[in-house]
Amino acid sequence: MGEGATVPKWKSVLLLSAAAALSGAVAPPQQFAPEPSAISPARGEADRLAADLVAKMTLDEKVEQLLNVAPAIPRLKIPRYNWWTESLHGALGPVDTTNYPEPIGLAATFDPALVHDVAGAIGTEVRALHTMARQTGRYGRIGTGLDTWSPNINIFRDPRWGRGQETYGEDPFLTAHMGVAFVQGMQGPDPDRPYVIATPKHYAVHSGPESTRHEANVYVSMHDLEDTYLPAFRAAVTEGRAGSIMCAYNRIDGQPACANDLLLKEHLRGAWGFQGYVVSDCDAVKDIADNHKYAPDAAAAVAAAMRAGVDNECNGATLSDTAGLADRYREALARNLITVGDVDRALVRLFSARFRNGDLPGLTGAPPAVPVGAIGSREHQALALTAAEKSLVLLKNDGVLPLKPTLRVAVVGPFGDATRVLRGNYSSGLTGPRVSVIDGLRRAMPGAQITLVPFGASLTDGDRVPTSALRTPDGRPGIQARYYNPVRTPPTSFAPGTREAAIAAISYQPKPVVTRMEPDIGERQLELAKIAEIHRVVFTGFLVPADSGTYRVGLSGGGSVARVNGQIVADRRKARWNDLPTFTTMELQAGRRYPITVEGTGGDLVWKRISADPAAALKQATANADVVVATVGLTSDLEAEETGVKVPGFEGGDKTTLDLPEDQRTMLAQAKATGKPLVVVAMNGSPINLAWAKDNANAILEAWYPGQAGGAAIGNVLSGLTNPAGRLPLTFYRSTADLPPFGNYEMKGRTYRYFEGTPVFPFGHGLSYARFDYAPLTVQPVNGGAESGVRVTTELRNVGDRPGEEVAQLYLDFPETPGAPRIALRGLQRVRLAAGERRTLTFALSPRDLSSVALDGTRIVAPGAYRVSVGSGQPGTGVPGRSERFTTRTGVVLPR
Repeated sequence: MGEGATVPKWKSVLLLSAAAALSGAVAPPQQFAPEPSAISPARGEADRLAADLVAKMTLDEKVEQLLNVAPAIPRLKIPRYNWWTESLHGALGPVDTTNYPEPIGLAATFDPALVHDVAGAIGTEVRALHTMARQTGRYGRIGTGLDTWSPNINIFRDPRWGRGQETYGEDPFLTAHMGVAFVQGMQGPDPDRPYVIATPKHYAVHSGPESTRHEANVYVSMHDLEDTYLPAFRAAVTEGRAGSIMCAYNRIDGQPACANDLLLKEHLRGAWGFQGYVVSDCDAVKDIADNHKYAPDAAAAVAAAMRAGVDNECNGATLSDTAGLADRYREALARNLITVGDVDRALVRLFSARFRNGDLPGLTGAPPAVPVGAIGSREHQALALTAAEKSLVLLKNDGVLPLKPTLRVAVVGPFGDATRVLRGNYSSGLTGPRVSVIDGLRRAMPGAQITLVPFGASLTDGDRVPTSALRTPDGRPGIQARYYNPVRTPPTSFAPGTREAAIAAISYQPKPVVTRMEPDIGERQLELAKIAEIHRVVFTGFLVPADSGTYRVGLSGGGSVARVNGQIVADRRKARWNDLPTFTTMELQAGRRYPITVEGTGGDLVWKRISADPAAALKQATANADVVVATVGLTSDLEAEETGVKVPGFEGGDKTTLDLPEDQRTMLAQAKATGKPLVVVAMNGSPINLAWAKDNANAILEAWYPGQAGGAAIGNVLSGLTNPAGRLPLTFYRSTADLPPFGNYEMKGRTYRYFEGTPVFPFGHGLSYARFDYAPLTVQPVNGGAESGVRVTTELRNVGDRPGEEVAQLYLDFPETPGAPRIALRGLQRVRLAAGERRTLTFALSPRDLSSVALDGTRIVAPGAYRVSVGSGQPGTGVPGRSERFTTRTGVVLPR
């Protein structure tokens, strides 16, 4: 990525230690970019508007604005605002929005331009949801703001982490490029008048375990901090110009991330010149006192965060409209732990943001509103398919792919007809329309005979019952919903301030506020101005299956009870929102109308058709098949964010093994035993052990959680309508035994840059139906010596007989310098070539691209011999590519 500011005076201490680390002469620190520019006219105007507005507020009004749900101030014409908006790979809202591949799948595209376009499309839908909220009067609800708590640019350092699916993988260089692309796509061409303010998270050194995230004290060396954990955040701020940053839960070397001087003062606002606002992760400020014990009480905790530079606190108690959350700030002021000036500084940053993104009127040239009709546009649907296709990684192919168009195909495994798995985490249950693997294959291969083989009961079950299987009481497709508002909130025995306490304490009006027909059983009340934040809904109608068989029927989410034919199939009134679904197994007949009622405060009616004898079903269905397509993997309910789930292989949201669930491994062995060609399609958000499949399957396609169009993309790739070109943004290991302990944040022995073992599949790996070759490299210094940067050129040739895309990857081997990685990605280009086409590729490597990090954390271009390699993957892995050597004469120290 590009260069930052000149070295500040405090950096001179590090220059001396860097000199000792270099084996040759050390040049003075170079300037590769100007100092951060002065405040732009647009930002200056917004700051003045914000300062004038803040000056008119009373102190009581001010402190209430510091929380993620900021109340309205009618006398100043300030509407309510909620800073909590999520859009990692689609806008989370009350209506169907476009769902793109999980970020780990977007990373597999190795295509920053695509990520930029996806983020822009998501941002358009975020703005449309903001318009909807203004039309319905539902100010202050999650998902109605013009900022977003995305992207997640933490480094996926360990495959056990349940939230790694939200990231762009294990490599700082790739993560930085993808993060900048997302930020710029989301914010638009003018970061001082952003369409939607992006919030890279979680700053910093945060990647599990989920079970300890609220109290963990992470020890990290200065080398690993600079080399691995900070580069993507630096790039998001200095190049992407992100308008916000979210600080993490954990401590770093004893100091909470949301009260951390090194991160928030020295790096963020000091070395990087950040001018935006900082928001806490939800309850991270509470953790400062409650779990980290860094502050003695709640008032001291908010003061520690604010003094370090946190401007906005997300507090989970806002979900239940708990009163008095701002009292901690009043107490901190009364005790002189913070000043009114501290509060005003934070509020000016926050209100300046609301002026600049157009939430508040008055800024010249602020972005206009987007109509609600922009949600789910044809262009966005098409982009979701393109993104899904580009995310797929062909890991192995012995020639069985692409499938011939008239084959008899048996689709086995738990995900053949599944659609919940496509969405990944941080996605609305309403996203759609979703295409399953079997539907995608049938669309792509209309001349083939494709048979679905029902799987047995599984941990991965849980698809929402579709509209086609629901009827309203009067026989129309869908379900009748009656919404009731609360009338009182008496005391309860639940812990004060929790959502459970608020819900349990509520009595509801005897008559519904709204009665209407819904397409299915899910949360859509934000469309309705009359419905309160906490409410009760009763769904009634009929379940009408299209096929007879054995079904698991139940509920996901929390707070409701489901009855089918008078029988309680799931009671989720005491369940956590992200517990695994609860099911009852029952026999259902095609076309029969089964009365259903779901009542409570949330959750989805889910089901799965299963086989009572999956082994026999597989044997029977594959007897006449030409090929078996086995769908395997995980779900984002198993690998997830801080859950209460504890089942074999998973605990608290994280994995305890890299192996597939046992029933899937058994199924694969049975499929192999049929003697038919075996194609494995894996859906997962993290590395899994594919060693058996590598040795036994004829082909393997890594599909991630590919979004709403995932099945269509898989069908297109397996059939050859689309040429695969994705690459692994992660190392696929064989076992957790190959890795250091999960809670150890030292990078030694982790990721392709420092792993010394042999992976099942390496970072950067991916095959194609097309064939490519590279010409010898030329390496030219940009200015004088190579230490000032080099230009690497090669010619890429499509030597196959079909068009396709290639991902050209540039890797560096460094001089023998303490702290330097084994190898590191420093360039990437995704290129489409027709059969026989040639194209010249040029990579411009800046001094930062050539740099490594010394043991003391100093970033240096070390003097000595380098090897640069450009090819289809890492050098030495048997892929097409070329290498060349060059030498730097002088060492150079770079700024933070």
